[in-house]
Amino acid sequence: MDTELRWLKSYPSDVNWELAYTPEAIPALLDAAVTEFPDNPAIDFLGHKLTYSELDALVSRAACGLQKLGVGPGVHVGLYLPNCPHYFIGFLGVLRAGGTVVNYSPLDAERTLEHKIEDSQTDIMLTLDLEAFYPRMASLMTRTRLRQLVVGSLVEFCGEVSDEQRHLLGKPAMVAWGDQCCSFAELLDNAGDYREHLLADPANTLAVLQYTGGTTGVPKGAMLTHGNITASCAQLREVLRSAIVPGQERVLAVLPPFHIYALMVNMIFGLRAAAEIYLHPRFDVLTVLREISQSRITTFPGVPTMFIGLLSHPETDKHDLSSLKMSNSGGAPLPVEVQQQYFSRSGCALREGWGMTETTTSGTFTPRDAQPRPGSCGVPVPGTQIRILPLDGGETELPIGERGEVCIKGPNITAGYWKRPDATAEAMTADGFLRTGDVGYMDEDGYVYIVDRTKDMILCSGYNVYPRVIEEAIYEYPGVEEVSVIGIQDAYRGQAPKAFIKLKAGAEAFDFETLQAFLASRLGKHERLSAMEIRPELPKTPVGKLSKKELYEEERQRQASASAATA
Repeated sequence: MDTELRWLKSYPSDVNWELAYTPEAIPALLDAAVTEFPDNPAIDFLGHKLTYSELDALVSRAACGLQKLGVGPGVHVGLYLPNCPHYFIGFLGVLRAGGTVVNYSPLDAERTLEHKIEDSQTDIMLTLDLEAFYPRMASLMTRTRLRQLVVGSLVEFCGEVSDEQRHLLGKPAMVAWGDQCCSFAELLDNAGDYREHLLADPANTLAVLQYTGGTTGVPKGAMLTHGNITASCAQLREVLRSAIVPGQERVLAVLPPFHIYALMVNMIFGLRAAAEIYLHPRFDVLTVLREISQSRITTFPGVPTMFIGLLSHPETDKHDLSSLKMSNSGGAPLPVEVQQQYFSRSGCALREGWGMTETTTSGTFTPRDAQPRPGSCGVPVPGTQIRILPLDGGETELPIGERGEVCIKGPNITAGYWKRPDATAEAMTADGFLRTGDVGYMDEDGYVYIVDRTKDMILCSGYNVYPRVIEEAIYEYPGVEEVSVIGIQDAYRGQAPKAFIKLKAGAEAFDFETLQAFLASRLGKHERLSAMEIRPELPKTPVGKLSKKELYEEERQRQASASAATA
């Protein structure tokens, strides 16, 4: 057997690695679900349901309204939204109108949002009339290229809300309506007679700009085509063919849709499977437990912190989780003990996979009936190849078990980075494999193990956090001369950032709380520090560059000592 395809020996008999797939426009996935199951519920949002035919009509009206605002090929529309019907309607409406979606994270600091708006050439932004959303976009509109806000209200799709639901949603904001700020209801106030844009080349037509960080501290947009996203959906369908019954699944969607993992596993795949998707605007353990039990949820994708929170809640044992038949963890490494505890509690195996923004979330999967291999994230998904190449940039595949850079090729791999041909060229091998920046190895059965990263990145609760971003913010604090940020182990977040700081001569020392307050407006919530140390000197390389390997080793030894003390 070709060593490049050694994983085929581990493939389930009902999964075909040779992916049968034709690139198509993303809205065609909704069209298929509507044709097969028009009267099935598509979305359940706080008890209010939309059928597939109702969702389809709203998407058409959104497309028509967006075209009246000038949306078409080459026009970029931002979505600054939580998990809510507006996201589904807006996302598919933009694409049906012929435009491109740009995803924005509410976790981002304002200056990061400003950079993304300008870099992506976003002209129109869809958001909500909540304090955590509208005011930031209204402020950014005064100093960026944004020319139009479309502001929705959650009560449009759920009516009156209870006090408990209001707590989950957040406080409403006062909106300054006008020519450049219209309501979502106004956008939808039409007959849905949009002008159809047929794609001549879906495989290469840009659909989504999904921003990912960089070691330089400047986020760059991964260009995901209609072909990339429909290929990833086809890969998920093939992998889950025996587990999913079209038109009968109930998916619990608590992951934020601006994250590529949630976009694919909850929305895109959920719609193509004609599932009923239960949307929660944010993760709340007790609410999730009640939803699984009362609504008989069958599918619950999440990240490790969610499953850890669920297992540790004092009321977990009071809820029936037996309806679950598929749970998947992504975004960060899954602790083996969490995997074991989850199966013991729910009777549902918690499977792990690996992927990234540039792979449209698909990368590897753990075969459904295979025994989990501790430390492994599974085998390559259908239609992809994975090679382990030398860390020095060489392109000769390494032997079985030898560590190197994980490189992947397939129809789901990004077309490149927006306006960054240099970064695109650096990330690709001569024969089209993406250099992921993850260090790992492959065993003789084709299972992949991720063990480290070549990129300076920390994984916090499934989100990529780049130390350079934090370091640049800390350098703005008066008196800071040098700073190094590393990721340390965190029982809940997986990893968390810790800063090591050297002060300028004569500068006054400060405490952790003071620094946190200073950084609050400069960093996103997911980037906030967990710890800080002020030192007289920081480690450096022989040529005088700041070095982090000594700091990582210190933390490793500290963790080992702490573990030994509690053993």
